[in-house]
Amino acid sequence: MAEHALAVVNLGKLFGGLAAVDGVSLNVATGERRVLIGPNGAGKTTLFHCVTGTLKPSSGQVSLFGRDVTRLAEHRRTALGMGRTFQITNVFPDLTLGENLALAIVGTDRRKWVVHRPAETFEEVRRQALEGLARVGLEGRAQLPAKLVSYGERRQLELALALNTGPKVLFLDEPCAGLSPAERQRISQMIADLPRSMTLLMIEHDMDVALGLADRVTVLHRGRVILEGTPQEVRANPQVRDVYFGHA
Repeated sequence: MAEHALAVVNLGKLFGGLAAVDGVSLNVATGERRVLIGPNGAGKTTLFHCVTGTLKPSSGQVSLFGRDVTRLAEHRRTALGMGRTFQITNVFPDLTLGENLALAIVGTDRRKWVVHRPAETFEEVRRQALEGLARVGLEGRAQLPAKLVSYGERRQLELALALNTGPKVLFLDEPCAGLSPAERQRISQMIADLPRSMTLLMIEHDMDVALGLADRVTVLHRGRVILEGTPQEVRANPQVRDVYFGHA
């Protein structure tokens, strides 16, 4: 097995003359919890997009377990073990929670191309969907339309959707954004309980959540890495405090 689950080398992304991501390099060990922090506009989500294949980087390289995936399409990276959530919830509001997850399960199943599917396969999909909802604390909510549940529950559903693909490396883009303190605590605990066989990269603005979950922290500012270290090192660094709270 490769020493690093993810290796990013000198990654850059230009929008016109603006370098949204500017020569970012990072190595994330298998099973590590890495958190990216930084002020708004630091390039965190753009970096996620380039690493997961949503955007094509302007320069640099991305490797997954030692394999160069820089030019692979997003769905092919997913097939190799990348999973992610987004900064804005990305679910079907008119479908129930169970239907949202069942649709995702069918969409990642090779049998989706089989026109005449055995009826028992749909029962299996339903069972998997219920198990997936229970995994994120949504048992008993399968029949509720997504538009009628709380924002926090939609976040939980999105986590279930990401976990459905069985990711080896999971990217979470501000999973606690917009949540109440109680909801933040619940989502944080779910993330903390994920198995260590799964490598985790997370963007998070809540410093208490970020530093509480991280093994290591990468701090971005204006598209560049300005510090990487343990939560204790980051918390004690005066430059991070200045940048994060807008004084630099």
